[in-house]
Amino acid sequence: MQTSFTPEQLADPKVAEAEAILRKCVHCGFCTATCPTYVTLGNELDSPRGRIYLIKDMLENGRDADAEVALHVDRCLSCLACTTTCPSGVDYMHLIDQARVHVEETYRRPLADRFIRGLIARTVPYPGRFRLALRLARLGRPFAGLLAKLPGLKPLAAMIALAPKSLKPKPDLPPGGLFRAEGERKGRVALLAGCAQSVLDPGINGATVSLLTRLGIEVIMPKGEGCCGALTHHMGREDEASEQARHVVDTWMAEIEGKGLDAIVITASGCGTVIKDYGHLFRHDAAYRDKAAKIAGMSVDITQYLATLDLPQKPGNGVVVAYHSACSLQHGQKVVNEPKALLKKAGFTVKEPAEGHLCCGSAGTYNMLQAEISEKLKARKAKNIAALQPRLVATGNIGCMTQLSTALSVPVLHTVELLDWAYGGREPEKINQNHLM
Repeated sequence: MQTSFTPEQLADPKVAEAEAILRKCVHCGFCTATCPTYVTLGNELDSPRGRIYLIKDMLENGRDADAEVALHVDRCLSCLACTTTCPSGVDYMHLIDQARVHVEETYRRPLADRFIRGLIARTVPYPGRFRLALRLARLGRPFAGLLAKLPGLKPLAAMIALAPKSLKPKPDLPPGGLFRAEGERKGRVALLAGCAQSVLDPGINGATVSLLTRLGIEVIMPKGEGCCGALTHHMGREDEASEQARHVVDTWMAEIEGKGLDAIVITASGCGTVIKDYGHLFRHDAAYRDKAAKIAGMSVDITQYLATLDLPQKPGNGVVVAYHSACSLQHGQKVVNEPKALLKKAGFTVKEPAEGHLCCGSAGTYNMLQAEISEKLKARKAKNIAALQPRLVATGNIGCMTQLSTALSVPVLHTVELLDWAYGGREPEKINQNHLM
């Protein structure tokens, strides 16, 4: 793509980066075939190629974002299916990230939109506040229908619909805990406690600790870790995201320098994609550049780490598992084969749904802020999964779990929960409740 930025504009390293990304695009349109919003809406401006044109025009002309740009940038899921498809290697992730920041800094959203986004940013990344918000959501259920009819408050109705009817007990794995390996210690890792996941499904971290310690891996959950910044990062709130990320970097560096770590294990792939990109996030921050790059290099998805361990082959158990590959895992981190191979090794029969490259519509805050598109994507994904007639669904991201659980009649679990169970851990509560085994 030809660009016409001025030398003065290119003196800004962010603009220079955007220009280099834009120049790689050759207008081929391959991205349109795998973009969930284009497939759903059929609007060129809701495809990566269309958004690239909008972003180019906005940045080249040095103008503020307007309502149209905000609309189409907001509709992007950041699923990154386009990056997997793109033959030219366009770094769409960092371009759309920059566009989101530009929108937040230069466009004044309608009051209701500002309120909703501020509410999410000040609630979800904080487990205590998030737990309280979910309790309040139960009180709001009778009013969900009314809220859904009010354009500016539709996201509140979506939040209420997604909120679980009952909350699980607080995790019995308090941050700051050290969980010693059973038998000879073969490794030591830090485990991301997470924010939303620790409230919505604390059993995921419980299963991770259970499995790793039985395999001889010592696990530390650092005290005061906090949110990794993924949620606010995807909302374009750059300063908030960077502040949260710096705190996480400092917390984990203290562990590395104190007792040493082999890896930082992450069970929420949406978080993992952002944490693995910390080196890029802090590339212009002299105080954090090297530390952030080190953390990014040590961070692995739980299935990546388990794939390095010597897990035995288990006999087939006859349980058909539909594996839903979270976008942040398959497109964002390029972790594709490890989860399926581990499930098969554990004795499960693994099937993959049609259109596995398409997003389920969760995408962080997307199912709240873009509920109508999200619902269409969820229905499409659920139909493809149900066609497999699975007894269980496995995935690697809490957002996908929450999204799909509202559309499927079979339990949706994290991959590590099934692996822990297969290798001697406790039967997951969802399986016991459904009397499947």
